[in-house]
Amino acid sequence: MNSKVSNSTRLVLVICGLGLLIVLFTPIWRIDLTAPQYPEGLYLLIYANKLAGNVDIINGLNHYIGMKTLHTDDFAEFKVLPAIIIFFSILFVSSAILARRKLMFILFGLFVTFGILAMVDFWRWEYDYGHNLDPNAAIIVPGMAYQPPLIGYKQLLNFGAYSIPGLGGWIFIGVGAVLLILVIKEWKGIKTAVRGKKSAGAASLGLILMVGACSAGPEPIIIGKDNCSFCKMTISDARFGAELISKKNKVYKFDDPHCVISFINENTVEKENIADVYFVNFNKPHDLINAEKAYFLQSPALRSPMNGNVAAFTSKDTLEKAVLSYYGNFITWEDMKK
Repeated sequence: MNSKVSNSTRLVLVICGLGLLIVLFTPIWRIDLTAPQYPEGLYLLIYANKLAGNVDIINGLNHYIGMKTLHTDDFAEFKVLPAIIIFFSILFVSSAILARRKLMFILFGLFVTFGILAMVDFWRWEYDYGHNLDPNAAIIVPGMAYQPPLIGYKQLLNFGAYSIPGLGGWIFIGVGAVLLILVIKEWKGIKTAVRGKKSAGAASLGLILMVGACSAGPEPIIIGKDNCSFCKMTISDARFGAELISKKNKVYKFDDPHCVISFINENTVEKENIADVYFVNFNKPHDLINAEKAYFLQSPALRSPMNGNVAAFTSKDTLEKAVLSYYGNFITWEDMKK
């Protein structure tokens, strides 16, 4: 446990430690808000020591629904988070200088623990602001809470909220991923002949591939902002959207099943280069279903944007319930591609 780590591991630890200092100057997290009255969107940036973005506008909107206004001075985290980041930066560099496996394993445990506690604290902060509402607010919706999503998408009245890491957050995730790779490598006692820059480049490539894998899945469709890749119309109905993902991880978005089928038939992306196709869940428009696993209903009563009039469902049961309101035919993904 106390044996020394390889020189390549030491170099990568130094790069990670110095990379963490960038987090002091870049947003760690961001929350984007979209609504018809704000077509350009609003955003909140969370740095290590402050809030930024459209804070004043968001505070004005929050006032009407009884949410507390956001002020940097109200958060104790902003006073301690820069010191924690600097502490981890120093600990990474110290682990590289001392070159002890045991110290690197302790660093990994502390880093993971901090990441978990940070996300729990962020969720607690969102819960407090979304649930502790002023009973005398101008707008009160009984039973409604306004807690933003921890990560991903959530509909809040007429606002769509997207919660994703900022550049600083991705650096944290990347550093954690690289540290995990190093821990596994050292734990198994793997010795490599690659040293210096070549070894550091291999670790960086592993990080790039890992981050790329995280972004290879479907993306949220932003209503009123994203345009259809086939008909070029702005996507306006959340119930009928679709996505095609190429094997190069490029995402194409569509406002209607008819458009994605036409896009495929035009061979804009060669069929052998298509990785996946997803359809919006008709019952939960923020969810996307893989085309191979979806159940489809075709009905003129659906009235989709480009008259494809096809809706996707997660199961046969939900589809059969929909038939009670939208009389039509059950079809398969293979039927749609013909």
